[in-house]
Amino acid sequence: MLADFFSRAIVAGIGLAAVTGPLGCFVVWRRMAYFGDTMAHSALLGVAISLLLSINITFGVFVVAALVAGALLLLQRQNTLSTDALLGLLSHSSLAVGLVLVGFLTTVRFDLMGLLFGDILAVSVNDIFVIYGGGAAILAVLALNWRPLLAATVSPELAEAEGLNPEVSRIVLMLLMALVIAIAMNLVGVLLITSLLIIPAVTARRLSATPEMMALIAAGLGAMAVVGGLYGSLTWDTASGPSIVVAALMIFLISLAVPTARLFGRRPSHGA
Repeated sequence: MLADFFSRAIVAGIGLAAVTGPLGCFVVWRRMAYFGDTMAHSALLGVAISLLLSINITFGVFVVAALVAGALLLLQRQNTLSTDALLGLLSHSSLAVGLVLVGFLTTVRFDLMGLLFGDILAVSVNDIFVIYGGGAAILAVLALNWRPLLAATVSPELAEAEGLNPEVSRIVLMLLMALVIAIAMNLVGVLLITSLLIIPAVTARRLSATPEMMALIAAGLGAMAVVGGLYGSLTWDTASGPSIVVAALMIFLISLAVPTARLFGRRPSHGA
């Protein structure tokens, strides 16, 4: 099965959706969509630095994304700028510095468009092992920290009163975001990974009554978007990464026509 490039793309995409779905729920609940963009833009800087230092690109992207997340935490403690201003500063700065560094890589040839928009059809068997291995690790950490993360999302004050540490939960979530972006970069590209994190989760929010149900539905909808987008790309000869995001958007639009009360009897009460 994995000998065929299209089958490899589907298997890899489904594995990625299984991770981005639950993780994207926290992105939506915490209103961190712009943070996702910031992390994704930092991926280009991570690629440039990795090529300059001749280190593994996935590792380099993860380190740079984690450093950007750490910089955000430090700057937030100074209380001099709003969070959205800091995210704008870090997002556009990391992207610009990455593009400048790419300009200095005259002896290294790589597909910048493929990096930005991804090429899931070029995924290898080794890539699939990385996706499922890294994805399993991310989901395991997410499951072990589900209660602290959820409590800190609903109310940091109540989480502290229960003896939990919301700051640690926030750091864990940021590191998981950095890791999933490093893994997914070659699949859907640095400019589209945020869409795969957000759109299935936003769709699932309308169709779920509990946080756990939302996480499962988001993963399922992400897998549907991957399969639908890839078959659409094959049928109409369109770019695979953007086609997946368009499929996710179509699923969201279709969900708007489905009354939430018909599915679960009430609107979901979770999330900020």
